[in-house]
Amino acid sequence: MKTVFSGVRPSGAIHLGNYLGAIKNWVELQKNYQCVFCVVDYHAITTPFSPKELSQNALETAATYLAAGIDPKQSLIFVQSHNPDHTEMAWILNTIARIPELERMTQFKEKSEEHKSAINMGLFDYPVLMAADILLYGTDIVPVGEDQEQHVELARTLARRFNQTFGETFKIPESMVRKEGARIMGLDDPNKKMSKSAESSLNYIVLTDTPEVIKGKIKKAVTDSGSEIKYNPENKPAISNLLTIYSLVTDKPIEQLEKDYKDHTSYADFKKDVADAVVEFLTPFQKKFNDLLEKPKEIKKILEDGAKEAREISEKTLREAKKKMGLI
Repeated sequence: MKTVFSGVRPSGAIHLGNYLGAIKNWVELQKNYQCVFCVVDYHAITTPFSPKELSQNALETAATYLAAGIDPKQSLIFVQSHNPDHTEMAWILNTIARIPELERMTQFKEKSEEHKSAINMGLFDYPVLMAADILLYGTDIVPVGEDQEQHVELARTLARRFNQTFGETFKIPESMVRKEGARIMGLDDPNKKMSKSAESSLNYIVLTDTPEVIKGKIKKAVTDSGSEIKYNPENKPAISNLLTIYSLVTDKPIEQLEKDYKDHTSYADFKKDVADAVVEFLTPFQKKFNDLLEKPKEIKKILEDGAKEAREISEKTLREAKKKMGLI
């Protein structure tokens, strides 16, 4: 069975874009793959954060995985900082990573612009730690958004370079980009990805938003000129984004939705239906999520067990890499 690795940064409330672009897909992947799903808290501390919020966010991220349908009997769920092999492997990979490679990383450029007063070495080195995350588990497939493909390509480069220099050690992972829903865009700006760090809360729908809040945000979502409900990301990015969301929460093909709204002459009814569909989609998730948060000890036990099992796998890879390098 092939191995899948992925993770989410516990850097704030998880929004609908995270869910539809990544976590929803994970639930299906665990049926056919050995899945490793990590709460990547070391990545979260590369940008400004609150220690108190970080620990709560980590717990809520794990609860999100579980409420979404990730089964700890089928998949590994653990917190990155609970397995020190990640940072040790990152240091080893740092010795073969090249500075120009990291300087080319688009996300580093974007985050540096966003956090000008807090550019740190961890932010620069983020992709090497991500490579360590991936390579430790003999990962075959990394489901990512389009914005993370560059990081997976670096992991591939480092794996090949290590293998060529020290001997065959790492699998060469492949990225899996879900084209439909890979990038859910902001409700207030369909030209930018939905983001937890957006200035306006009207940009995103938090998974725990109330029905009233969800309906209000979608009602205020920007639209395109005209009234035709047609999927055309280039000319109608706002409506195309809403169609994508509608399709993913109802499992209806976009083509079918276009037919359903062929004779509509305004966006108002369409946006109301999108909002109702999102509310219906999130209602069972929110119930499970809230129930889980009432039992934090159970979540922590799942994370502890997951970390132990994860380390049994990662230790073998780390030990092999160190042996190949001549570290005694």
